[in-house]
Amino acid sequence: MDKRFNGYLSVPSARIDFPEDDRKEISRKIDEVLKSGMLTLGKYTKEFEENFREYVKTEHAVAVNSGTAALEICLRASGIKNSSVVVPTNTFCATPAAVIHAGCKVIFSDIGDDMCLDPDSLQNSIKKDTKAAIIVHIAGNITENINAIKDICNDKNILLIEDAAHAAGSSFAGVKAGNIGGCAAFSFYPTKVMTSGEGGMITANSKEICKKALVLRDQGKESFNSNNIVELGYNWRMSEISAIIGMQQLKRLDEFIEKRKKAAGIYNKVLKETENIRPLVVPKKASPNCYKYVASLDCLAEGKIKREGLKKNMKEKFGVSLSGEVYDVPCHLQPVFKNFFGNIGLPNSERLCRSHICLPIYPQMKKEEAEYAADCLTKAVGDLR
Repeated sequence: MDKRFNGYLSVPSARIDFPEDDRKEISRKIDEVLKSGMLTLGKYTKEFEENFREYVKTEHAVAVNSGTAALEICLRASGIKNSSVVVPTNTFCATPAAVIHAGCKVIFSDIGDDMCLDPDSLQNSIKKDTKAAIIVHIAGNITENINAIKDICNDKNILLIEDAAHAAGSSFAGVKAGNIGGCAAFSFYPTKVMTSGEGGMITANSKEICKKALVLRDQGKESFNSNNIVELGYNWRMSEISAIIGMQQLKRLDEFIEKRKKAAGIYNKVLKETENIRPLVVPKKASPNCYKYVASLDCLAEGKIKREGLKKNMKEKFGVSLSGEVYDVPCHLQPVFKNFFGNIGLPNSERLCRSHICLPIYPQMKKEEAEYAADCLTKAVGDLR
């Protein structure tokens, strides 16, 4: 039964749902693990790694306890300490933080209108000591400039790392996110398209990177049963319980994505004729997982209305919760990074970050919920103008 708000539909920003059959299977396997006493780095972690590797079509996969851990391990396992790394400023703070924690220097770069790393800005950001660039698949979208970005990285002999935290199941020209760059980091945080509760995954075709990743995630031990510390690692292990949840979610991933695409299609249909509201354009060769549904609003860019006022109006008047932005403040303007880098001007990022909203989207979304949320957005904008 639909929840109601002042006689209208009540639409949350997201819903996390585990079907009954999945809950039963997860419970059965957790009970088995609890009886065995093997709670970490056991058979289910290995099975999850193998299943995810096969899904992404890479040679290797390493499960860890977060997407942030996956990013830092990718950087550290690549052997690029003390070098600089180009990072698009429109990302979660974990991306540049992982670079700094891995002993590298951040160079913030601007983004294009698709909210992904801009090739020209990347080209201009590369320094003599640059050894890597990170491409962030914002909202589950893979930029149409991905081949241009790869060409720049190949020409400059720098490693392309995918921050695929948003992009499990996304693809471009038939190639899955996680198999585009030299290595990739995924997040399975609860709000993501698939979750393991907490967790992450590294994918790569490099045996050397993943071999080192296996060591780094387990305190730098040369093997699980050894006390010989051969690297300065950390506790980045994934638990067996998280692996069990992740495996069950992976089985549903394509189903989740198809349902999200249906909701996105409804939004596209309703909003395409709406003046001053522009959904993020998806490249023809791209197949996004629809983690977020992003729309830019001219009235926000022009400062005619405030985003917080719009969100409040949507929630209080219509019962619709807008999802979190991607992102409201670019990293170069975050206080912690301003302390590192001082004042930097990246105008396209600043404009796009302040001028977009994310509409609710989740696999269980009904047609009338999506239509209602889109209609309410146009009404709320009209109320505030």
